[in-house]
Amino acid sequence: MDPNHYRFRGVWRLAAPASVVYAALADVPSYPLWWPEIREVRRTGAETGDVVVRALLPYRLVISLAAHRRDPEAGVLEAVMRGDLNGWSRFTVTTGGPTGPGGTGGTGAAGGTGGAGCRVLFEEDTRPGNPLLRRLALPLHPLFRANHAVMMLRGRRGLAAHLAAGGDR
Repeated sequence: MDPNHYRFRGVWRLAAPASVVYAALADVPSYPLWWPEIREVRRTGAETGDVVVRALLPYRLVISLAAHRRDPEAGVLEAVMRGDLNGWSRFTVTTGGPTGPGGTGGTGAAGGTGGAGCRVLFEEDTRPGNPLLRRLALPLHPLFRANHAVMMLRGRRGLAAHLAAGGDR
């Protein structure tokens, strides 16, 4: 196992239409409004920007994002990451969230209106670009993974509250 290679996968089930969730996730500059660990987003171009992240551990990451795939029909948002983390991340939003058939979240693209909500699959494949993070990878690998899990939990909660408060408008 390479302690400097991280693969994350998680599912968010949200009680909002897939198209609304997709639009909120596509609006990266608004992330600091609802995702506590996303401290700042700075646009650097039409499809690029820097994101400043700080979760529970006492360090901040600056990650340059470049949009790689935006496909509303398939519900896919994918970005290439460079900087303190190098790799890619992807959200795939499908219809049928909390009450999807068989608890699977249903099927269908972000443009669909079926189901009582949606399912968001998050995937990330990354390696630290920061030399200090690479050196600390072996002893702190479990803490880095736990830190990421907390960040994703708070992201789901923040997005759900943001959407419930009308943040999709």
